[in-house]
Amino acid sequence: MLQRKTTMSTPIQKVVIVGAGTMGSGIAMVAAATGHYATLVDVSQEVLDKSRSGIEKNAARIARKLFKGDPDSASGFVAEALGRISYSTDLEQCVASTDLVIEAIVENMQIKQDLFRRLDNIAPEHVIFASNTSSLSIVEMGSVTKREDRFAGFHFFNPVPVMKLIEVIKTDKTSEDTHTRLMAFGRALGKTCITCKDTPGFIVNRLLFTLTSEALKMLEREDAEVRDIDTAMKLGLGHPIGPFELMDMVGLDVTLNIMKEREARYPNDPAAKPSPTLVKMVAENKLGVKSGQGFYSYK
Repeated sequence: MLQRKTTMSTPIQKVVIVGAGTMGSGIAMVAAATGHYATLVDVSQEVLDKSRSGIEKNAARIARKLFKGDPDSASGFVAEALGRISYSTDLEQCVASTDLVIEAIVENMQIKQDLFRRLDNIAPEHVIFASNTSSLSIVEMGSVTKREDRFAGFHFFNPVPVMKLIEVIKTDKTSEDTHTRLMAFGRALGKTCITCKDTPGFIVNRLLFTLTSEALKMLEREDAEVRDIDTAMKLGLGHPIGPFELMDMVGLDVTLNIMKEREARYPNDPAAKPSPTLVKMVAENKLGVKSGQGFYSYK
C-alpha cells in the first residue's frame, strides 16, 4: 500500500472518531464546525442515527449564538458543518483515508486494546491514534500496536462544544512530531491544549478525584447533604458547579470507573477504594444526567 508522507508541518484535516456517544458526537461536531472532515463510526446504526439527530440540533443552537440576527449566515454555517460529517459502521473503510483516529468508546482497557489492535492492522502507517480516555493508561493502551510513537491521549471534556480544554497525554514513546501535530490540531479546534505525562487521572481528574472522594465521604458520614456541599463549593470557593452536580454531568458510571482504575493501580491504598454510594447508584442505573437520575433528578 502506498503511504502518504506526513511531516511536522502537515496539519490534521481528516479525523475518524470511534464511538458515537456523547463525547464522540461532540468531538465530531467541533471538528466539523472548525473546518475539518469528521467521520463518526459506531457498531450500531441506531446509535449513529441518534447521534446525527443530536449533532444537527446542537449545530443549529451554536449557529444561533454565533450569528444572532443573521439567519442566512446561521443556516449556511449549519449546512457547511453538517456537510463535513459522515456516519458509518464500516471501520476499515473509514480509516483508510484519515489523518487521525480518536477512540471514544467505553472506559474498559481490554475493549480499548482490542479496538486499537484491530485499527493497527487496517489503518495506513501514517495515521495517528489517540484515546479520549479520562484516566486509563495511554502507554498500556498503545502497547498492543506497532505505532507507539504515533499514539497519545487526547482528552476532551464534557460537553465538548462548551469546554475549552484538551489534555494531550504524551508518553515516553510518543514522538515529538505526533505531540506537535496533536497540539496544533487541538488549537485548530478552538481549544486550549495542555500537556501531561501518562499519570493516573492526568491533571484534571487526578485533582478532581480528591475533591469528589472527600465530598462522597462527607455524604456517607452524614456531615452534610448533597445540595449543601455543592453550594459550599460554588459560593465558598467560586466553583461554577459543585462536585455532585459535576459527577452527574460526567456520569456516575464514568466516575466509578475512574475510581476502579485508581484502585487497580494502587491496591494497597485505602483512599483509592471506590465509594460504596457510587457502586450502589450505578447498580441501580442512577447514572446522572444521561439516565435522568443521579444525585439530582433530571426527569
